[in-house]
Amino acid sequence: MSNNGRKRSAPGPAGGRKIRKPRKPMSEDEDSNDSTLSDQAQEKQRTPSPLEEPVVKLPQELLKTFYKPPGRLLIAGCVSWDLVAKRDNNISNRTHPNLYTFHKFTERRYRLIVSHCTAAHSILVSDEGEAYTFGRNTCGQLGFGDTVTRNLPERVPGLAGKNIIHAAVGRHHSLFVTDTGAVYACGDNKSGQCGIGTNTPQVLVPTRVRHTTPIVKVGCGAEFSMVLDCNGALHSFGLPEYGQLGHNTDGKYFVTSTKLSYHFETVPKHVALFFEKSKDGHVTPVKDVDIVDFSCGNNHTVAIDSKKRAFSWGFGGFGRLGHAEQKDESVPRLIKFFETSSRGVRSVYCGATYSLAINDHGVLFLFGQTKRTGEANMYPKPVQDLQGWNIKDIGTSCTSVVIAADDSLIAWGVSPTYGELGTGEINKSTARPKEVSKMEGFNVTQVTMGYSHTLLLSDDSPDEVKQKLESLPNFEP
Repeated sequence: MSNNGRKRSAPGPAGGRKIRKPRKPMSEDEDSNDSTLSDQAQEKQRTPSPLEEPVVKLPQELLKTFYKPPGRLLIAGCVSWDLVAKRDNNISNRTHPNLYTFHKFTERRYRLIVSHCTAAHSILVSDEGEAYTFGRNTCGQLGFGDTVTRNLPERVPGLAGKNIIHAAVGRHHSLFVTDTGAVYACGDNKSGQCGIGTNTPQVLVPTRVRHTTPIVKVGCGAEFSMVLDCNGALHSFGLPEYGQLGHNTDGKYFVTSTKLSYHFETVPKHVALFFEKSKDGHVTPVKDVDIVDFSCGNNHTVAIDSKKRAFSWGFGGFGRLGHAEQKDESVPRLIKFFETSSRGVRSVYCGATYSLAINDHGVLFLFGQTKRTGEANMYPKPVQDLQGWNIKDIGTSCTSVVIAADDSLIAWGVSPTYGELGTGEINKSTARPKEVSKMEGFNVTQVTMGYSHTLLLSDDSPDEVKQKLESLPNFEP
């Protein structure tokens, strides 16, 4: 018998292909064991696909918290975007001179400005909710479908018609949040930091991140991303090298004398259990953690929960995690310094190698290192020069800090600086917080910083602020 003794099937009609009988049509109200789905199956059917476009907007009360008063955009620092953080930063190669004082930048008014301490690009959101981007674009992080640098803000065509309420940028990638809680990502994705389910090297246009629960806030590290959903759960994806994803692993899976590989997280994954550690090293899980805010540095994150407790994880060098040691943490660890109720944390800001936190009393604390040399703060210490100031917003860079407080702008950063402090070409840097005298009374409402540039929003509704703005020069690339 041929074919190893197996019986050959008799050929059917239509060239050997079986013809399926048409399924009997069923009425909508027909009750049958075959047609009735189990409760579990019905629930599964109702669950939206990770890439399904949401149609229901977030609650109006929540959306109002994102609609901040618009203002005029001001800029200072290095604006030769392709030279930012490059060793070959020769003056002769600059496309534009550094701006050592703040300049007006475009006539449009914006309600949100975003950059990052590792970034040479920025995201702007107009008063109408439209997303604009500008700066370096080597990996498509601006979202235009190409890798051409933009010196002027341009509207992102792939997000046209969407109301953007929040955004974040990393070294070479960008995230955008719509009013329906959907997240779009573009740019560098070699480590899965765009969260689209693959580590395709570049994502040139905004693409939906794979998640089902509506997202209300996003953040980026250099090569990783964090998203906070509407239930207070934090999710992360991207490079896990120092434990910065909080998944209790650094992602190493292949090590030789010449090569080290990582298992990247390419979709949002829930951050692991939060814990606290006693002096003897005993670890205890922390219950009832409902995250309300967070900030990402190069390779670390600091988050605060609804009980105003602060947690940190990731790269621990220079004490930036606030645990009085330089050990990396692969899961969120409670910062014991802020544990008492009188020291509850209300906001956090992360720079490249440092962290800032403001407690309930309005006191600013620094842990980590803002300088390239010298002693680091291994645990949170109050910034004495800021005592008594009402801090409205903080911008954090590689080594510089710019703060909007009361009616003033306060800045500090050690050399090398590139004009991001806005203090003028003569006094480019300062090791201690210093008021930027030229910016007094400009009613600055928002501050954000890139690697070597600063963006401000000035509320120009008062007439005296409009007059002050008229005195500033324009930056016209």
